[in-house]
Amino acid sequence: MRQSIGEGSIDPRPVLIVTGLVQEARIAAGPGMIVICSSSDPQQLRALLATLDSSTFRGVVSFGVAGGLDPSLKTGDVVVATEVMAGDTKFLADMALNEEMIASATLKRSRVTRRRRRVVRGGLAGVERVVAASSCKAALHSETGAAAVDMESHIAAAYAASAGIPFAALRVISDPAHRALPELAQNAIKPNGDICVRTIVRGVVRNPKTLSALVSTGIDFNRALRSLRGCRGFLMGGESLVAGHA
Repeated sequence: MRQSIGEGSIDPRPVLIVTGLVQEARIAAGPGMIVICSSSDPQQLRALLATLDSSTFRGVVSFGVAGGLDPSLKTGDVVVATEVMAGDTKFLADMALNEEMIASATLKRSRVTRRRRRVVRGGLAGVERVVAASSCKAALHSETGAAAVDMESHIAAAYAASAGIPFAALRVISDPAHRALPELAQNAIKPNGDICVRTIVRGVVRNPKTLSALVSTGIDFNRALRSLRGCRGFLMGGESLVAGHA
C-alpha cells in the first residue's frame, strides 16, 4: 500500500533511503526511491542531507547492516526499529514496513545457515563512531537496551523529524555482540562507501595476525548482505511501505 495524501489520491513522491555503504545502496536502489550513501561518515551524511529538499520525499528509511548489541542476535538477523536513540534524544519509528512481508520473512530458511531468518522489533542506538569492541557493545546495550547500533539511523531520523515526514529503519546484524570489529576493516572504507581491498591487503601484510579476525568479519558481512537482499522486497518502489500511526 502507498501512503495516501488525500481522499482518492496517492502520494507520488519517492521514499528517501539512507545507507552507509555502497553495497547497501546497490541493494536498496529501485523505482520509487532515492538512495544516498554516507560512506559511514556521519558528518558527510549530514552535509548530504542538507542539500536535499525534504518536501520532495514522503518518508525516510534507514536501510543497511548494523552491529549487534543484543547478545541473542546472530549475523543475518533483522531488526525493524521501534525507535532510534542517540544520547538523550529518542526518535520513534512512525512509518511501518510491510507487515505481510515481514511475517513471511521469518518463515523462510536461509540457504546458507539452514535456519529461519529472525526478525525482531527493537531499538537502534545511533553513534558517531564505530563501536568495535565487544565490551563497548555490552556497555551500550546495558545503557540503552537497544538491539543494534549503526551510524546513520539517528541522523536519518532527525532529518525526518525536522521535515515532519515519516521515518522507519531496517537493519541486519553483521558483527554480533560478541565479535569485535577489526580496526583494519573500519579503516578500509573509501569516501564513496565502498571497501578498499588494497588497504586490507596491505594491513594483513604488515600484521598477518589480523587475517583470522578479518576473515571472520568478512564472512559475517557477506552473510548480512545476503540477508539484507532478502529484505529488499520490503522497499519495493514504495509499494511495501505503509504509513504508521502518527
